[in-house]
Amino acid sequence: MPTIIPTFRYDDARAAITLLCEAFGFEEHAVHEDGGVIAHAELKLGDAYIMLGQTRDENRERVPAGPSSVYVVVEDVDALHARAVAAGAEIMEGLTERDYGSREFAARDPAGNVWWFGTYAPQD
Repeated sequence: MPTIIPTFRYDDARAAITLLCEAFGFEEHAVHEDGGVIAHAELKLGDAYIMLGQTRDENRERVPAGPSSVYVVVEDVDALHARAVAAGAEIMEGLTERDYGSREFAARDPAGNVWWFGTYAPQD
């Protein structure tokens, strides 16, 4: 069965993990360091995962840090928005009602990735 796991690179992976956990409710699942640098990390939100790692000088051209955009479906977007604001996340767009039935907001992480959190979930 195919699984899609968004993957990100950060100049400071530890700071990114801290923000993603404190502001958006992710939990550390696995963190692997190599010489004091986070080479690979897995964060979990509900039953979904993301993977991330630290940008390294030797592969900065090939695998640069951000920016990307990802949409995460959540049940209580208002509570998550309040949590993100309290944690000091950079809110790009506040809570907004969309005409297609979503309530959502957007925030930017330290690498410039834009995280959309909302109630819209595609239906089969």
